[in-house]
Amino acid sequence: MLTIDIPGQKTLQLTNLVLDYNGTLAVDGTLIPGVSKRLNILTQQLTIHVVTANTFGKAAKNLQAVNCQLTVLSHGNQQQQKADFVLKLGEQNVVAIGNGLNDALMLKQAALGLVVIQQEGVAIKTWQNADVALTSINDALDLLLNPLRLKATVRV
Repeated sequence: MLTIDIPGQKTLQLTNLVLDYNGTLAVDGTLIPGVSKRLNILTQQLTIHVVTANTFGKAAKNLQAVNCQLTVLSHGNQQQQKADFVLKLGEQNVVAIGNGLNDALMLKQAALGLVVIQQEGVAIKTWQNADVALTSINDALDLLLNPLRLKATVRV
């Protein structure tokens, strides 16, 4: 469990990290360098879930070295499928990271929503549903590995 006490807000007790794959963990279907290492360190505190449309068909192969659970979504209303996934885990225990429009509800539902702005850009609605915006997935994962950074960003 990752516990983060945020002054002026509730204490977050996070047990699950839910991530998008393409545009978040990967660019053009290829995992971004440094991601595997950080995710495997985070598994000491969080259960890692990668929820993806798997646009490039590379997610399973590229995540073999990562201790995570991969869920490939069916076609149709993937935004709602991702939100339902978070709700099923218990949204009060979830930190979610994404960038695309199909991540918007997932970030809104999660106790903590992080949006990353990388080569594929970010959907404005998703940005608006996030608690924190970061310029790389490695920065987002480092924020979770060093929660005092997060505390400084979102305290009231």
